[in-house]
Amino acid sequence: MSVTLAIEVEDDVLPALQEDAAQMAREMRLFAAVRWYQMGRISQSKAAEIAGLTRADFLQALSQSAVSPFQETAAEITRGLAR
Repeated sequence: MSVTLAIEVEDDVLPALQEDAAQMAREMRLFAAVRWYQMGRISQSKAAEIAGLTRADFLQALSQSAVSPFQETAAEITRGLAR
């Protein structure tokens, strides 16, 4: 099952972005997936699914967005290794 979300924007938004509605929707899905992943709310695989990408392509999108693919901090990794 899927849910459709509707977002209303003013008429001048798409021309200002030089995009059509489908391209804007794809970008919004990607931006949301990257942000939710960055916040630790979703996994890489779920974020890739939301963005409509493969996991490898999502990792590339993270790199292009300057977002770490790791959800643990260096301190958390160090503590985990010490256990």
